[in-house]
Amino acid sequence: MMWLTLAGAILIEVFATMSLRASDGFRKKVWIAPVVVGYVAAFSLLSVTLSLGMPVGIAYGVWSAAGVALVAVIARVLFAEPLTWVMAGGIALIIAGVLTIELSGSVR
Repeated sequence: MMWLTLAGAILIEVFATMSLRASDGFRKKVWIAPVVVGYVAAFSLLSVTLSLGMPVGIAYGVWSAAGVALVAVIARVLFAEPLTWVMAGGIALIIAGVLTIELSGSVR
């Protein structure tokens, strides 16, 4: 259940971030509600994840890595933002770092 709530938090946070981008600096008012509601929901689900017993280092690491990767890819598709090989390499390094933290947490 912890991983499901964390996955939900990540997906909602990515949606809120894409809504923030779509708002064009809040010039497009229709996007304000999805941004606010999305971030509140994402943090609420992260709170649930932590209350279910996931260590904060793992939860935040996975959230941030997955969020960065998904936002970069989705922004490329939806907004034609750059995604270079160097950026992709950075995303891979972030994911490797989070996996290292995750795996080392299970080794005792």
